[in-house]
Amino acid sequence: MDNGAHCQDQDGRARWQRRYDASRKRGADFTTLSGLAVDPVYGPPPGAVVPDFERIGWPGEFPFTRGLYPAGYRGRAWTIRQFSGFGNAAQTNERYKMLLRAGGGGLSVAFDMPTLMGRDSDDPRSAGEVGHCGVAIDSAADMDKLFDGIPLADVTTSMTISGPAVPVFCMYLAAAGRQGADIGKLDGTLQTDIFKEYIAQKEWLFPPQPHLRLIGDLMEYCAAHIPAYKPLSVSGYHIREAGSTAAQELAFTLADGFGYTELGLSRGLDIETFAPGLSFFFDAHIDFFEEIAKFRAARRIWARWMRDVYGAKTERAQWLRFHTQTAGVSLTAQQPDNNVVRTAIEALAAVLGGTNSLHTNALDEVLALPSARAAEIALRTQQVIMEETGVGNVADPLGGSWYLEALTDRLEAEAEEIFARIRAMSPDGSMTAGILRGVEDGWFSAQIAEASFAYQQKLEKGDKRVVGVNCHTETVEQPIEILRVSHQVEVEQSRELARRRAARDQAAVDRALAEMLAAARSGQNMVPPMIAAASAEATLGEICDALRAEWGSYSEAPAF
Repeated sequence: MDNGAHCQDQDGRARWQRRYDASRKRGADFTTLSGLAVDPVYGPPPGAVVPDFERIGWPGEFPFTRGLYPAGYRGRAWTIRQFSGFGNAAQTNERYKMLLRAGGGGLSVAFDMPTLMGRDSDDPRSAGEVGHCGVAIDSAADMDKLFDGIPLADVTTSMTISGPAVPVFCMYLAAAGRQGADIGKLDGTLQTDIFKEYIAQKEWLFPPQPHLRLIGDLMEYCAAHIPAYKPLSVSGYHIREAGSTAAQELAFTLADGFGYTELGLSRGLDIETFAPGLSFFFDAHIDFFEEIAKFRAARRIWARWMRDVYGAKTERAQWLRFHTQTAGVSLTAQQPDNNVVRTAIEALAAVLGGTNSLHTNALDEVLALPSARAAEIALRTQQVIMEETGVGNVADPLGGSWYLEALTDRLEAEAEEIFARIRAMSPDGSMTAGILRGVEDGWFSAQIAEASFAYQQKLEKGDKRVVGVNCHTETVEQPIEILRVSHQVEVEQSRELARRRAARDQAAVDRALAEMLAAARSGQNMVPPMIAAASAEATLGEICDALRAEWGSYSEAPAF
């Protein structure tokens, strides 16, 4: 027996016990369905020797492979945060209130394509898209309607938007101020992740450097004025949905996070202060154990890099906190009821991987925006997992599984190989410069395209099977009703926008936009003048068009 390993295990268990005893616990029944008592955590039996056990460790202890908190979900269950938005702000407000009444724990805003691209609803390029893939937001007045009757001081709000994230956030702040909320105490998450737009989703407004300038300004502003708010949610979800492998999603996402860490440090920000404001957004795909291993590897890699590469000393600055959404690309139009099963399996993987919050996709999302019935089923899927399965009774219940630990190690090793390739593209060895070079050269897009093509070949050959698509295709299903957004939404949104423009103080709007551009040219933080512009009812299109005229637009190099 290795006495050192024995002592290390015993010391680790004792440290975990002290932390567990001091942590908050939920008032819940932590027994099995049959009434059997279960321990809050399991590990090697006393005296057992587990090589490299420190890489697995105990929940709440570096490198956090087994989770950030010693009590796991006994301390606090994950937040149910259903992603939703359609039509106009009033329609989406009704859906939010339904989700909150049904037990949702937080809001997550889906925006329509014009909003994602920084265009107003009456822009000719917005025709046919207003309100169709999310909610239409043209100005702060729409934010007022979106959250009418929902106190922003009391609910955490996530907003999935990157290119125009900063002006949309300023509209959110304007709406919160009109509600009387203490802006300094707001809590939530803004995606803001522009790297993944160049890598995968392709919804950018400007060249990379101006986008990074805005992100740096936002990080500074939130650190100084809204410390609980997370200004950056680094998104792997869209990278995976574009066709990447699990290892690519893991590596590209964390590399982007390292790039934003370097951005914060270049602004002179204290890593112990700004790093806790970085959060992550991952995809939960259908390969059950691979996804759990991915989440565990992500925490371990992030903690080690933050400590050893970037010098973070506190645990909070080393933590990787993440939101998960079940895989939209795993949903099928054929036999859509099967999507309920897929979503439940993916959601369970996210929970067993230790997600901090979760969105479950609706069965009809492959066909249209979710109907109210489908949205409720998606919500109930999480609630069944949370309330009935007992998976939250034990912290990291799969920890120590030979297969899972080996898979975690394999994904970590593949991610490290990718990090090395990205840094090798950098002239100065930084992750940021490597990412920018990879974007410019089309390297990321090529890697994802190759992975996607390889998977499609396996589908077509039948090596990978999808029920209802290339196997078990017989069915007795009936057509389902789907949500359709009326063209009248676009008509009414444009009409309302014209009314607002006529009623506002145009001189105040012009002054605010001029001050915003002056800040852009002088190097001052652009968030305060952008809040002023939003408060004066400058539209999203007006703000973004002014910056496009100043900074130019971006087109990626074609790849064949």
